[in-house]
Amino acid sequence: MMRSMLSARRLALSAPSFSFRGFPMTSLQVLPSIERVVAHSRSVLFHQDRIAPAITRWGHTAHPFQPWEHPCHFFDGTERTVRWIFTLDVLNHCFWPDPEQPAWSVLYQSAAFSGYWGLAAALKRALEQGLPITEPRFLADISEAGLAEILSLHGPRHQAPHSPNEVPMLPERVKNLREAGSIILSELGGDVTNLFQAASGSAAGLAGLIVSHFPSFRDEASYEGQRVYFWKRAQIFVSDVYAAFSGKDWGRFDDIDRLTAFADYKLPQVLRELGVLSYRPELAARIAAMELLKAGSEEEVEIRAMTLWAVERLKEEFLRRGKALTSPQIDNWLWGLGQRDDFRKEPYHRCRTIFY
Repeated sequence: MMRSMLSARRLALSAPSFSFRGFPMTSLQVLPSIERVVAHSRSVLFHQDRIAPAITRWGHTAHPFQPWEHPCHFFDGTERTVRWIFTLDVLNHCFWPDPEQPAWSVLYQSAAFSGYWGLAAALKRALEQGLPITEPRFLADISEAGLAEILSLHGPRHQAPHSPNEVPMLPERVKNLREAGSIILSELGGDVTNLFQAASGSAAGLAGLIVSHFPSFRDEASYEGQRVYFWKRAQIFVSDVYAAFSGKDWGRFDDIDRLTAFADYKLPQVLRELGVLSYRPELAARIAAMELLKAGSEEEVEIRAMTLWAVERLKEEFLRRGKALTSPQIDNWLWGLGQRDDFRKEPYHRCRTIFY
């Protein structure tokens, strides 16, 4: 039933009344773009000799497929799930609190959730309460007070919008939601799922289309005069849809293995504890002092680029041992390790940015 519904939808879109922005890249350029950073990195060091020991010690916890099922994840098997994931990933960035401040969290089904799971719980809760958070008109018109209420501890109609529990970077989140809703209405025929037809089953193509249409997903930087592409949230949107639909229907992509890891602040923290990455003393001291790194600065770009490089080397070692994993699957493995106290001995780098 689902396959026939999806085929019918794609057939109906074969001659759309709207046009997509062209994207100049025919392939995902993330990995080629970081090569210069890896070769010239001054503050972040990569240690190849720590790759094998890391997998020997922790590789048994890496699994080929991470199920989407979780109390905080929404899934109904239709395109509504795709739209919900898109809203989720527009907002999926920067949850950590300032020093001495409480972590942002929400209550859902009598349990407290923070970080990414807090965001997912808040959006699932809002949908269950009848708020049309998957509709572009609602997103285009959302107010700061309205989003603050959705993301508040108890949710809509239970708590004043502004509280000590407020999510970081609220104005930026509102701006990005409004932008996304307006672009979907004006350029995509009112439905973000129309991009899937244009991508023709390509994960890399869909990530490129997301970046092309939505500036808030355009996660790029400059290093020694050359452009570096990370595309963290665009790629994670594709990966989330793939996971939600178990690689079928809306989640069916022919090149899912072309996606890279998702360069954020948790993965380098884990890679540093594993000894795969290390920082020069000056950078290590700044991170230990919880000093903010400027988005796009040399040090911040090096941390993210070296993280992606390390994941590719881990992937090669897993394959050498007979375990074929994609970069997103290794990302998920490292992110899971990062939830353990063993991997929180040193703080993660702090950068206020909409990109992760």
